[in-house]
Amino acid sequence: MDKPTAAHYIEQLRLTAHPEGGHFRQVLASDQVAGGRRLWTSIYFLLARGQVSRFHRLTADEVWYHHAGGPLDIWMISPDGELSVKKLGLDLAAGQEPQQLVPAGWIFGSSAESGDFSLVGCLVAPGFTFEDFELLDRETLMAAYPRHAAIIQRLT
Repeated sequence: MDKPTAAHYIEQLRLTAHPEGGHFRQVLASDQVAGGRRLWTSIYFLLARGQVSRFHRLTADEVWYHHAGGPLDIWMISPDGELSVKKLGLDLAAGQEPQQLVPAGWIFGSSAESGDFSLVGCLVAPGFTFEDFELLDRETLMAAYPRHAAIIQRLT
């Protein structure tokens, strides 16, 4: 078998375009419900080289898992305005980690910097709903965090 491509995973996993960028599909969800919400949900998410996941915020924790392809950079702005980047991947010697946490309330986006694509899984607890998803615009972010202008311009 040839080396799998982004198009292969998009087709085989039946991924569709995501509003923040890239492709996704919800694949798992808890059968347990509390307060009208599933306890957790899980998606596949794929970014091809050159694609970005635009800056957004969730009201729940999100754990990211690397599945295939190159590493993914997860850019995060904490509630106190500090910028950090986490490397999601399998090359531990290069400082990558196979899973990363994005805490609830943090602003974040991601980019595939090397490799042809990055296929990851994201688990949200409590379960994801679009009512808990806030896509952030460049003007708002630049006004709040001007010192992070370069990455804001890239991920908005």
